[in-house]
Amino acid sequence: MYQEAFPTDLGLRLTRQPWVYRHHGSSGDGWGTVEYRITAWGLCFESADGRLRELRLPVNRLRKRSAVECAVAALVAAEGNRDLRLEWVRVVQFALSDGRTDTIFDGTRDEALALYRADGAPAVRALLDSQEYRPGTACTSCAVAPVCPVLPRAEGILGIADRSRPRRSWSSTTGRGHRGCPARGYLRGLRLPADDTVERGAAVERGRAVHAFLAERHGQWSGTPCTPEIPANWVPEGYRLPDEERQLGAELLRHHAEVCPLRTAEPRSDIQTEPRLVFDDTAADLLVVAEPDLLYREAGSWIWRETKTSVSDRPRRNILATYPQLALGVRVIAGGVLPRPQAGGRVELELLHPGGVDLRILDPFAPETQAAAEAVLREQVSGWHAETLFEAVPGAECATCEVARWCSAWRPQGHEAGTSR
Repeated sequence: MYQEAFPTDLGLRLTRQPWVYRHHGSSGDGWGTVEYRITAWGLCFESADGRLRELRLPVNRLRKRSAVECAVAALVAAEGNRDLRLEWVRVVQFALSDGRTDTIFDGTRDEALALYRADGAPAVRALLDSQEYRPGTACTSCAVAPVCPVLPRAEGILGIADRSRPRRSWSSTTGRGHRGCPARGYLRGLRLPADDTVERGAAVERGRAVHAFLAERHGQWSGTPCTPEIPANWVPEGYRLPDEERQLGAELLRHHAEVCPLRTAEPRSDIQTEPRLVFDDTAADLLVVAEPDLLYREAGSWIWRETKTSVSDRPRRNILATYPQLALGVRVIAGGVLPRPQAGGRVELELLHPGGVDLRILDPFAPETQAAAEAVLREQVSGWHAETLFEAVPGAECATCEVARWCSAWRPQGHEAGTSR
């Protein structure tokens, strides 16, 4: 895909060292200075005479860059490893999925610096002045994670005690991907470009559009729960749905109004739509990441709500095994690892289907529920945690695998699946 994006280099050559912008400032304690460095993850090209630079930024698929991103990238290209011969700067993003390119800056060195002063510098200053902690997957390699004041410790939350493996992050998606095919989960973990025809199929896209619509409504809550009145243009920007999926999505959203959690949420509740929750399971040396669809309080207790859509009206029996994120929710609520925990709480599954809506309630403090949740998580985590080869399991599912193109065991249609080359 890179070769398709850049069939020739037009006389440009790849630099030996990446461009790094350096700035020296006061350490704040009066005892010295601190060197600040800004880099851009990409390929650095320049002309032989040093008058032209081109920074190429790889992305899975093209996306609109913010003004801050464009300004900072332009600064790195213009001032990184400063060269007084430089006159012209170009910043291009290229898509690893299809080889398309998009120029996000093309101008003189002075124009690049002016753009940074206008759009980039204020954001960088705000970043340096910020005292905010923002836990995420970066906590896996953070040296101060063991003493971070906002990273909750949740020893044994995944049900295993084994610190012999490298520190990694785990989510329900990780477990689901590994169980289906170790190689599939591994390739997804590398964030390789997924096949849009699978990743963004009509049914999957409809489910995501429904979630996005609900997240926006719940996030703008003004004290009124959702109603059955769904606008004809309900599909959020960025989602493409055929007419039948658009109509089905509207029907599912009308059913949601019957069990909208904002009917019972406290007027001043901490309502969090799709929050990113991060916990440090010190027994397994794993960073646990979860994103419940909705987290809110009722009578002071935390409620964890997951919303799923289905075209089938058949009831789900073992919902913990079907939706492992519910098992994680049970462990989190019962473990009291959310901020300001109080007695009580529950985990909810809202299942929207053409025939109506099913609302299943789980009591995290019931011994049988706790045991079932721990068993589901242990089964999800243990095999992945001990895995060393991540070998592919070729079969019929390869035809609908979103990362099959990157798998050495995959064969195009008409060829038998084989082993790794």
